[in-house]
Amino acid sequence: MDKNRLKSAYQELFAPSLKKATDLVVDRAEGPYLYGIDGDRYLDFVQGIAVNALGHGHPALVEAALGQIRRLGHVSFNLVTYPQALELAEELKRHAPGGLEAFFLANTGAEAVDGALKLARYVTGRTSIVAFRGSFHGRTMGAASVTSSNVSFRRHYAPFMPQVYFAPYPYCLRCSFGRKPDDCGLECLEYLKQDLNYIIPGEDVSAVLFEPVMGEGGYVVPPGPYVEALGRLARDLGALLIFDEVQTGLGRTGRLFASQHFDVQPDVMCLGKAVGGGFPLAVIASRREIMEKWPPGAHGTTFGGHPVACATGLALLKIVSRPDFLAAVREKGEYFRARLLKFKADYPAVADVRGLGLMNALELAKADGSPDPDLAGRITNRLREKKILLLTCGVKGNVIRFIPPLNVEQRLLDEVIEALAEALAVLTKA
Repeated sequence: MDKNRLKSAYQELFAPSLKKATDLVVDRAEGPYLYGIDGDRYLDFVQGIAVNALGHGHPALVEAALGQIRRLGHVSFNLVTYPQALELAEELKRHAPGGLEAFFLANTGAEAVDGALKLARYVTGRTSIVAFRGSFHGRTMGAASVTSSNVSFRRHYAPFMPQVYFAPYPYCLRCSFGRKPDDCGLECLEYLKQDLNYIIPGEDVSAVLFEPVMGEGGYVVPPGPYVEALGRLARDLGALLIFDEVQTGLGRTGRLFASQHFDVQPDVMCLGKAVGGGFPLAVIASRREIMEKWPPGAHGTTFGGHPVACATGLALLKIVSRPDFLAAVREKGEYFRARLLKFKADYPAVADVRGLGLMNALELAKADGSPDPDLAGRITNRLREKKILLLTCGVKGNVIRFIPPLNVEQRLLDEVIEALAEALAVLTKA
């Protein structure tokens, strides 16, 4: 196709159900940059929505992929086993928290969540699931049943999987109980406990499904005491505590897994996005005694654990698990948040700055404190004009999230800050 045809073909050829953030047609990518078919270079602070943890085309991952393609492509994991999957699992076992030492390999985060819920129901013999308001776990029917980060993900798809209950997520800026961090009594957790008396029989709960940092719902970091109390509650119920680390896993928060920021160990962990080093791969991780209750044939996959994805995932894990690498992620994240916090002091429209590691967000609000998605959209559009790509998130779309490569250079963080400063100065004045 010629360039003009490439620019016009999408609307003719594809279903409109996938919401497009831009109309860019990209020809190639390298490191932190995307290159359009017209030759324009864009600084990419989306990175495939946290998939490309080391940027585009990292040499170690390219070499791993090419070497594996030459050696062995697809061969169904239910037929044979191959070294790349075994080596990846061994490396995950070495680093995973809380004795998570047995794995099921899938393709996407949504598949991992679906599988984890099946695991919980199968091994506990229970039916109910506790999820959280504002959560996002995927688009398959099972994952959509436990997703509530925006009503559009659920519109016209009911009935969903039954016996799912949504508890308030500990979102301190927009606390449903009018509390502030300095006077919080964990009322949101008490609300869930009351539901266990009114509408959710505790003995029926198979799983408590939780994002240790909320992703699509707004990049919200929960208070440590809440997460730890939730872990105790799940244990008291005899339910499996499932952490959805599809977006947070593999170093994004400055620890290899976000659960390592809290004094709590999940029973099950879901990984996706970055875990395949840019190729489709997802992981359900749990303890051996739990996985052994999930017998042969209880779950399956055709492409899960693809040799190329396992090879690139292994190459990625060996890099991002290094203590010096993770320390650098934490250091760069602290630097970036400190610069973002200056905007909060200077601009009333900046309601909150939050994050861990290089998973950071800036929330925008109107003068009355209500969400301001219009301003968030105008800012991201203005930065796109400056060849910087960002995405919004949050229930109302008023949160700007920053997802750079974990090996990003500080000068690029500064470049984004300077562009934000100009956009805020112009657009909030207007």
